[in-house]
Amino acid sequence: MNGRRGPGDAQQGAAEPGTTRPEADAAQPDAAGPDTMRPEAAATDAAPPEVAGAGSAAGRRYPRPTKEQLAAAADKLLPDVIAPGLDVLFVGINPGLWSAATGWHFARPGNRFWPALHRGGFTPRQLHPSEQDELPALGLGITNMVARASARADELTAGELVEGARELAAKVARYRPHWVAVVGVTAYRIGFARPKAGFGPQPEPLAAARLWVLPNPSGLNAHFTPETLGAAFGELRAAVTGQRPGASRAAG
Repeated sequence: MNGRRGPGDAQQGAAEPGTTRPEADAAQPDAAGPDTMRPEAAATDAAPPEVAGAGSAAGRRYPRPTKEQLAAAADKLLPDVIAPGLDVLFVGINPGLWSAATGWHFARPGNRFWPALHRGGFTPRQLHPSEQDELPALGLGITNMVARASARADELTAGELVEGARELAAKVARYRPHWVAVVGVTAYRIGFARPKAGFGPQPEPLAAARLWVLPNPSGLNAHFTPETLGAAFGELRAAVTGQRPGASRAAG
């Protein structure tokens, strides 16, 4: 996870109901506890292995941000991928520098959000972060608790998370998703003053939406493998569709 303050919709450039726009990626690192906040492994000028190889089509089409671009991305605000009446609105903590530099949520190589979304049955194939605008057609969206981008999760203050939770509640009331899934239990505990909250369904709604907490998909969250992270997303998918976990995949 990463983050900073959580400006309102006008500051983030969120779309009016009925439109779709991309917003900040979900934060980064996670950590020592089941989901504790840690510095992001980003913003170095050495390309991660996934990008340095440049063997994939995505790697060829979308070169990694430069060190200068990453530095310039600090404190950037990015719009949401959102529309009224979504099935699930995923809530990251705040954008990492890689996401702020590219304009794509969960964009840093090594972040496991997009693979987990597919493993969990929400998408018919694994989407590249650049394809984030396809999500609303699948009933999905992405926003963040804290809007500003940062390189380290420990730059977030408790006050920013609390304010971000308030703004999230207002956004949920405005766009009326059926489910809200916060990606990161530590930030959820702080922002919503639920120090004992765990993963999975939460007893209280957020506005009129049902609330769920997922593990942080950062590659630094060693408590979850790609398989167990995908299974956690699959449990949410099963709750959303009313099916047993693993009973079906997203339609093509």
